[in-house]
Amino acid sequence: MHVVIMGCGRVGSALAQTLEQQGHTVAVVDQDPTAFRRLGSGFAGRRVTGVGFDQDTLREAGIEEAGAFAAVSSGDNSNIIAARVAREMFGVENVAARIYDPRRAEVYQRLGIPTVATVRWTADQMLRRLLPSGSEPLWRDPSGGVQLAEVPTSTAWVGQRVSTLQEETGVRVAFLTRLGEAMVPTSATVLQEGDLVHVIMRTDEVEKVEAAFAAGPEGSRS
Repeated sequence: MHVVIMGCGRVGSALAQTLEQQGHTVAVVDQDPTAFRRLGSGFAGRRVTGVGFDQDTLREAGIEEAGAFAAVSSGDNSNIIAARVAREMFGVENVAARIYDPRRAEVYQRLGIPTVATVRWTADQMLRRLLPSGSEPLWRDPSGGVQLAEVPTSTAWVGQRVSTLQEETGVRVAFLTRLGEAMVPTSATVLQEGDLVHVIMRTDEVEKVEAAFAAGPEGSRS
């Protein structure tokens, strides 16, 4: 896939290098030509100097052949404008924008523009480590009706199959984090101590799911 990235700061340069290592072609757009130094001499992609929401600049970066566009500059307004241009003018299917203001992020998320709210994401990550007593959404669909969340799980589930957890709680386990590594479980996967369980569930069922995860399997309840 060809990917266009607007912004060659720490996030943009790291994203570009990772994507290229994975075999994708990458073009990075930035108004400051000195910013491309972050890419290193080994970067083989395009370096395009210009405004990231300018259509001619985007064409030079190969937006018309792009399968994905990431707006990760330091400006919220620029990122949103660029994301909308990529999606609405050029029909890029996979578009994401980094937003510093979480209130704006929620608005644009409802408009169907996937956003990463930097401050909110960092705060949520810290809260999950400091106060692991409730689920925190990692992702919500634009309507807010479905979410992906890490749900605290009772040790009573250790030794149980993922299929049992799903049947008794009514959720789908999207993935586990085990010893710092993400894994996609099968129905035969057995939960181990320390596993972090990430599930897809309806937003209006969060409290019910949390209670079921905290209670343990039916056979362990008194």
